[in-house]
Amino acid sequence: MSDGSLLAELGVLLLAAVAGGMAAHRLRQPPVVGYVLAGLAVGAATGGVRGSELFAHVGVVLLLFTAGVEFSLSDLQRARKLAVYGTPLGMAGVASVAVGFGTAVGWSLPQAVAVGAAISVASTAVLFKSLQDRHELGSGHGRLLVGVSLAQDLLAVFLIALLPVLRPGQASSEAAVRGLLQAAAVLAPLLWLARRLVPGFLARVAHTRSTELFLVTAVALAIGTGALASGLGLSPALGAFLAGLVVSESEFAHETLARVLPLRDVFVALFFVSVGMLLRPDVLATQLPSVLGLAALVVVGNTLVWTSVARVFGYPWRVAALFGLGLGQIGEFSYLIVGAARGLGIVDEAVYQSVLAASLLTILVNTVLFRGRPGWLESWLRRERAAGERVSPRPLELSGHVVICGFGRVGRELADALDAFGVRYAVVDLDPEALREARRRGAAGVFGDVASARALERAGVGGARLVVVAVPDAGAAARCVRAVRQLAPQVPVVARAHHAAVRGLLLEAGASEVVQPEVEAALTMVRHSLDWLGVPHEAGRAYLKRARAHWPEALRSEGPAEGLEAREVVVRSPRLAGRSLREARLTERTGSVLAALRRADGRQVVNPGPHEVLRLGDRVVAMGTPSQLEALERVCGPGDERAEPDRV
Repeated sequence: MSDGSLLAELGVLLLAAVAGGMAAHRLRQPPVVGYVLAGLAVGAATGGVRGSELFAHVGVVLLLFTAGVEFSLSDLQRARKLAVYGTPLGMAGVASVAVGFGTAVGWSLPQAVAVGAAISVASTAVLFKSLQDRHELGSGHGRLLVGVSLAQDLLAVFLIALLPVLRPGQASSEAAVRGLLQAAAVLAPLLWLARRLVPGFLARVAHTRSTELFLVTAVALAIGTGALASGLGLSPALGAFLAGLVVSESEFAHETLARVLPLRDVFVALFFVSVGMLLRPDVLATQLPSVLGLAALVVVGNTLVWTSVARVFGYPWRVAALFGLGLGQIGEFSYLIVGAARGLGIVDEAVYQSVLAASLLTILVNTVLFRGRPGWLESWLRRERAAGERVSPRPLELSGHVVICGFGRVGRELADALDAFGVRYAVVDLDPEALREARRRGAAGVFGDVASARALERAGVGGARLVVVAVPDAGAAARCVRAVRQLAPQVPVVARAHHAAVRGLLLEAGASEVVQPEVEAALTMVRHSLDWLGVPHEAGRAYLKRARAHWPEALRSEGPAEGLEAREVVVRSPRLAGRSLREARLTERTGSVLAALRRADGRQVVNPGPHEVLRLGDRVVAMGTPSQLEALERVCGPGDERAEPDRV
């Protein structure tokens, strides 16, 4: 193959990836769907690109290397019992269902086992994208999904290494023992050597302060270990993953990820395009029943198996159902497992094609069920939550305490402070491990959804001095605030928000105060920077007071200034719609000072100029006295057309 030919083929694959990714974005689908469909189109038009296999191999090695670097024991700790014990149980359950399906359609036992291994691993990329889009990474089911997906990825790597056991013509027990001994004999000394040499070598490279050299070193480490493992008769994926694990233990893990991730994303996109090129419509036409059967098996079977596993470990129906739905799809590791099985002669071309096509269907269905969350499904989940609430025990006998909703890192930091000052508190969380930690500290623990009225009642929210909503999931936090407001309108509620748009949602729900971590960090950095620069303390405080006009959510961190408050007011007056701030004269009419303008689409304009045009649904963030802010609410309200019509 000439250099020009290879370059042209790389260009075709990259253009296909761009087109497929853009199409998937427009259709609100995960990028992987667009990449695979783009590969299918390129394969049908060109008959296949010869260099695609090379690019796909590089993508696989980089994917597994970064998976090893990203592997986090702390994430596993969030759901360690379910991740450590439940993951093998769930994967074995899915494989057993697949064996039954394969027997029914006439597959051989090795084929059925290999397919079962392939469909027992969900797509981490699709799962994380769905959780991020719904802001549910920190939710009860989100924490479980993150921990189990990491455990699945780890087990998938070793499943690939053990696939030769299923190769036709070999004694399974003998091959398994030989494979494990070979892997141990080769990898144990390599890992021992790597853990002593790699961190030091990376430190030397880092001292050169050359980002280019660091990138080249990281890629060489990934591809080199993959090639070494392949040369020793092992899976290159296993070698690359273990190399990533070695790097993850060093202080250079974050820098390695920062350098390698963009390059990995490019080659992984090429990998998915290559997968699409391998799909053959003529084979799929004859295998349509198998494709549909496999897709149904994954969507229904995997969901039921994983939901049952979560229930076995004591999680309530709502969390277990969402957990099962999240794992009702397959993706990149399934491609790797079934591809390795085809290379070993374990599965034939028809079965291979069926798994690839079924994976696409499962991702599409999962986008609707898990990420889209249709109304009928939400209604069922709410009914299940309500049914669980009816059997909750009687309320705890507490008063004058603090209720902490969510006992993750932020909740535990608050608990440390409350312990130091001798303030009693109760914890509401769906994580049994978190509740065990709360009870170990001597606190009352309530197992339940933070948005559950019955769980909040049991935590004694009616007699609490303060409620702190520490869950990072925006939707759960807003539901929690509303539930607290219905049960105890007089109790102050402090919540946290990662984004400005979420802050408005929580204030609307009834939060007394919303803390935005990035705002607190920004103002703290400003204060410390001014101190280091020798700016007089009083001058620094004066500047921060002026800066709070841009960050009203941080007003409480230095105390209220002359009775001023910050408030967010929704523009509902038709007379204001389409007018600029100069024309609306909100400051002149009310005396309040406008600090920010938040558009209905989520965009934010800090310190808006007089040319900014108001639209219905915009949120005006203003500072002033209570009477000034009440005047602003009247002007922006739907009744404004009857108030001062000649002054607008």
